[in-house]
Amino acid sequence: MNLLDLDARWKRFNDESRTCPCCDRQFNGVFDIGFDHPDPWPHASLRDAGTEEVVVGDDKLGTDLCRHGEYRYIRCVLPLPIRGSDEVFNFGVWGSVHPDSFYAYIDYATGENDGFEGSFAWLMNTLPGFEDEDTVPCNLIPGEDGMRPSLFAQEGALAEAQKNGISFDDLLDIYAASGNDIRPHLSAD
Repeated sequence: MNLLDLDARWKRFNDESRTCPCCDRQFNGVFDIGFDHPDPWPHASLRDAGTEEVVVGDDKLGTDLCRHGEYRYIRCVLPLPIRGSDEVFNFGVWGSVHPDSFYAYIDYATGENDGFEGSFAWLMNTLPGFEDEDTVPCNLIPGEDGMRPSLFAQEGALAEAQKNGISFDDLLDIYAASGNDIRPHLSAD
């Protein structure tokens, strides 16, 4: 049994058959938050463009890779375990890498080279709940079998959260900071 199983809010959050009495909204557990472009990207987002690729001159944004001037970015997953449960919340983020690492990753991802073991990367999105963390140095670790790579912060509050996990209240705060405050919907019926 997980400790969070004792929290009535957690039970409501994970009960897909429960309907919120105030708005008929339903929840079925942890959902991730993703960014469709790195923060420095100056052009249209994929969402706004309504395409899987935005090309402006030599700049190019796709669903997994981005080139902006001399900068190269890789779409990653930044995992945060949730204390008291077996669940993991993920941010879908972008990491800035050296061009050599960028092209080595592409070779790895396309099966042309299996020697990519990861690289240094800078986190390139401001994360709800971690807004004070600027220019976070990270380790980019390749994913397995077509999965996106993972980013692991090297220092600061984000590194601590990845190591020790976040509480359910921290998760609810992250959702609220991202514009999706679900706390009122988890109150007693």
